[in-house]
Amino acid sequence: MLMASEIVEDCASHDPLLDIDSSDSSSAVRSDEYLELQFRVFRLTFLLTFFSVGLSGFFWGIQVSASLLFGALSGILYFRLLARGIGKLGTTSKMVGKVQLLVPVVLVLTSSRFPQLDLIPALLGFLLYKPALIIQFLSMP
Repeated sequence: MLMASEIVEDCASHDPLLDIDSSDSSSAVRSDEYLELQFRVFRLTFLLTFFSVGLSGFFWGIQVSASLLFGALSGILYFRLLARGIGKLGTTSKMVGKVQLLVPVVLVLTSSRFPQLDLIPALLGFLLYKPALIIQFLSMP
């Protein structure tokens, strides 16, 4: 006759979710995959930024191009702060911080304060990380 403790030990030895050592290694793998995904999205965002700033400089001039670049760099900063907050989620905090929400506010205030920057191209530049995310997730297997 099997004892209840033998059944629990037998189940624990076969179930990877209950094994503490395998969960540590799987979380490390997930962390590495998350960092790799972040770098791919950042590279794609920089590529889209370079391409769009070049096109806007050619078609609409240097002022629109500078505004787009400023907005794109703000969007990259926003996305980096958001990704860092999500990376900390579950390990050190239970909520995503709200510091990244200051980035679009500062972008709008800076664009309205300086006449060399246009608001609409800066906001479009800020949103350039979104197509990079969409392209990245559509290309995932």
